[in-house]
Formats: sequence, structure tokens, C-alpha cells
Amino acid sequence: MTLGQSIAHSEYWHARALQIIPGGVSSPVRAFSSVGGTPRYFVEGRGSRVIDVDGNEYVDLVGSWGPMIVGHAHPEVVRRVTESAAKSSSFGAPGPNEVLLAEEMQRRVTAIERVRFVSSGTEAVMTAVRLARAATNRNVIVKFVGCYHGHADALLVQAGSGVLTLALPNSPGVTQGAAQDTVVVAYNDIEAITSLFAQRGSEIAAVITEAIPANMGVVPPIPGFNTLLSNLCKKYGALFILDEVMTGFRVSSGGLWSLVHAEESWTPDLFTYGKVIGGGYPVAAVAGAAKVMDLLAPLGAVYQAGTLSGNPVATAAGLATLELCDDELYAALNRRANEVGQVVSQALTEQGVAHRLQRGGNLFSIFFSPNEVRSFEDTQHQDVKQFAAFFHSMLSQGVSLPPSAYEAWFVSGAHSDEDLELIASASKVAAVEAARSANP
Repeated sequence: MTLGQSIAHSEYWHARALQIIPGGVSSPVRAFSSVGGTPRYFVEGRGSRVIDVDGNEYVDLVGSWGPMIVGHAHPEVVRRVTESAAKSSSFGAPGPNEVLLAEEMQRRVTAIERVRFVSSGTEAVMTAVRLARAATNRNVIVKFVGCYHGHADALLVQAGSGVLTLALPNSPGVTQGAAQDTVVVAYNDIEAITSLFAQRGSEIAAVITEAIPANMGVVPPIPGFNTLLSNLCKKYGALFILDEVMTGFRVSSGGLWSLVHAEESWTPDLFTYGKVIGGGYPVAAVAGAAKVMDLLAPLGAVYQAGTLSGNPVATAAGLATLELCDDELYAALNRRANEVGQVVSQALTEQGVAHRLQRGGNLFSIFFSPNEVRSFEDTQHQDVKQFAAFFHSMLSQGVSLPPSAYEAWFVSGAHSDEDLELIASASKVAAVEAARSANP
């Protein structure tokens, strides 16, 4: 792709979309609200590249927000999906693929005793919260500012991701009744969460946190933070819900928990998963201890259902993807994420652009701020105008970044040395544009 290449067809499709779809998009961050301009309409993906309706090709650092861990249209995933779809796209009945996928998840995460499949991360979290309330006979849920757990009413309070992009920290339509039992605490604030439990511990049903927050940009937990959360929950009889929708099976073969368990020795009561376990198809899950999970109907009284839950085609895609995620792939992802982050950081440094590269496993993001980012409040001090200039310059040179300063960047096993060279070259030009746009 060359600078100034036409996007007429993306503009055409977006104009049509605006007439029929609210904001022209089916998920808010896709609208380019925080960076301006016209969203690209993609029609094809091959490995590390995506192609828009105008025929422009981009190195993809979005990866459908994580699930394209082995690259777009991997031949084995395509083969398994095609084979399954040819037999029927849905039965509304049990099938072998969901059993095999659940067993593969359990093999990778030893703390998993039961798995219930749903179709989205929001559904998984909603189910986990319902289970926690039923198991404890309590109502209060604790979450952290900037962590995003889907758009269920009770958790759409001081959320991250697209909510930040649209400058809507809370959503209209969420009633006071739905939100009144949600308590929001600053992330990485040990004193605040300890004090909250001391005051209201007997009311708390669960604490939920992203394993590595990545919906306000990548903000890793400070050492011992997740251990503290687990210990507080045990002490006061609450459940600990670890949201691994983004990190699950991406930062390691068993997600964040499996990566740190040997050293930190804590175990959540419930996990939520999505993204990678569907390989680009709509699959998510809640998983965890049998004593809690078996409260779900039909064994227990906690109701949850879904016509397309455990869909045979989607679970075939997820199983094929996980089977491709071996130690060699994770080593490659870590290496490539480090390389991409470093070449972009170097380009910005050469132009005197203040920034901070932060990583959580192979998730990473660049904040246009010189200071370490440890909380949602810290993310608010970056220069989003600089990010927008950098983003559009990269896009015009054939590199697709997340269209928000508050998102993680993703690499895949398909990213090559050639891709890295293109990213490095584009970053040098984009850094100049970012420097020019700096706020006075």
C-alpha cells in the first residue's frame, strides 16, 4: 500500500452503514471516534495481513482483538471449520467438539474442573457473577476502574475499552438498582481494596479483575496484587473471578494464571474465557471449581442457557486453534511482541516523543506519556492527539493498529521479519507526525 491510496469503497460502505447501523458499527471502538477518519472495511485476511474493500493491504496488529493468534485463515483452522460446517452449522444439542474443547482447556489449566460454554465474554462474566452471588448468598461485586468485563449492566461502571474511547465512563440505560451493588476501586491500589474488605467484607460476593488489564491499554498488576485479591476473598468468604477473556491461552498455554501460579500460589474460584478459545468465532466460557460450577442448571438452580452455546463450528475453530498453540508459538509471540514494541519505541524516542511501552506477556501497548501507567487515572495523562496522528500515519503506510490509545496491540504466529521491517519503516514516518501534533 502507498501513501494516499484510495479508500473510496470503505467510505462508500461506511456511508451506507451509518444509515442503518447505529454509528455505522457493531462495536463502538471500530468507529474511529477517538482518532477520526473513516474505518477501513476489511474483506480478507491472510496470515499477518488484512485487505480492505479497496484492495489495500495492511500488517495487522489488531488480530480481531486477540483471537487470531495463529494468523488469519490458518489452513488447519479453515479445514476443520469447513469440515464441521459441511455437516451443519448448528444442532441446538450436545456435540463432541464442545467436549473436546473443554477437555483441552482443562488439560492446560489444572484449576479447571468444569466448563460451561457461552457465545461472548459478556455472557461468561454475567454467568460468573450470578454464580458468585448464588454461592455466597451475597450481592456486592467489586471491580476495578478501567477494567472491562463486557457490557452487562452491573459491570458497565467505570469500564475501559470502547467506553473510554467514547468518553462514557458510565452508560445511560444502566439503572441505579443494577449498579448499586457494584463497588469500584482504583486498580493496583492495595490500601483501597484492603480497606474496602475491612469495612464491607461480609457483603462482598466476588472480586473480578482482568488477569492483565488491557482495555485501558496494558496495565500489568503490581507484584503481589492478584495474590492479595485472592487472599482477601478467602479471608472474607468471597469468590475471586479472574477474567482471562484476553489473556487466556494467549500469554501462555494456560493463560496468565498458569504462567504465574508456580511462583504466586493463588487460584481463582472462577475463570472467564473468550477470544482465543474461539479462534475468531463467537465462543466464550466460564470455568472453575466444581463446587461452584455445579450450581448451574441442570445440576443446580442457577439458570443459564444459550441456543448457540457450544456451537459445533465455533468450537471446532477453537479446538483447532488451541492445538496449534504450542510452546514454540508462545516463544515466537513473546519475541515478536518485544521486537515490534521496541522498533516503535525507538522511532518515537528518536523524534523526542514522550511515551511509555508497557507489556503483559505478549500483550503490549504504547502510552503517549513519559510516566509508568499503573492505573486508569494514569492513562488519562497521555497525549491522545499524538496517538491519533501516529495511528493515521501508520494506517496510510499499511500498518493497522487498534484505533484507540486505550487498547492492547496484538501479534500472531504469522508475523514475519518482513512485517517487522515494514512496521519499523512506517514508525519512523509516523513518529515525525506524532511529534508535529504534540499538545503545547
